[in-house]
Amino acid sequence: MKIFLDATTLIALGEIGELDLLTSFDGELWLLTPVNQEVTTEPARSNLSERIERTDVLIVGLGDLLEEAKDAKEEAKRILDEETVNGDVAIITKVIQSRRKEVDVAIVSDDRRLRTVAEGLGARVTGTIGIVVRTVAEGRLTEQEGKNLVRRLDSRGLHMTGELRGRADRLIEDATRENGDED
Repeated sequence: MKIFLDATTLIALGEIGELDLLTSFDGELWLLTPVNQEVTTEPARSNLSERIERTDVLIVGLGDLLEEAKDAKEEAKRILDEETVNGDVAIITKVIQSRRKEVDVAIVSDDRRLRTVAEGLGARVTGTIGIVVRTVAEGRLTEQEGKNLVRRLDSRGLHMTGELRGRADRLIEDATRENGDED
């Protein structure tokens, strides 16, 4: 499975130095050039650069040489009502191309519009909280570590409502029970 990373999650995890959580996925991690260029804040930028150097994250462009890629890019721009290629257009372009080839694809993003469009196109979708829950479910973090991580994310830029924080806690608790590693 191809997993396309969005700047929203890269920034959130990069701000707190937790990009290693991305290794909880089974599949190829793809970082599209326009998305990579959107991660400009520190320390997220430096943490992402370091992570790229020591991992299997594939940094790729859109492949504009192929007619198929041009068609997919134009369709993505139309769907998103964008005039230029940005990270969202790049991701949706790859989702469209993958769908045409009947390849399973996922995106990791906290951007509601991007998530909705990608899901509508048949992609699997998760976000930063989903990554934390998945890591707890795998037993790589305890329930308390997962909850603490959510608090760190909230305090460093992934601003959450009380309702979302409560939901994240419940998902973490459920993941802990399913994993059988209750504190």
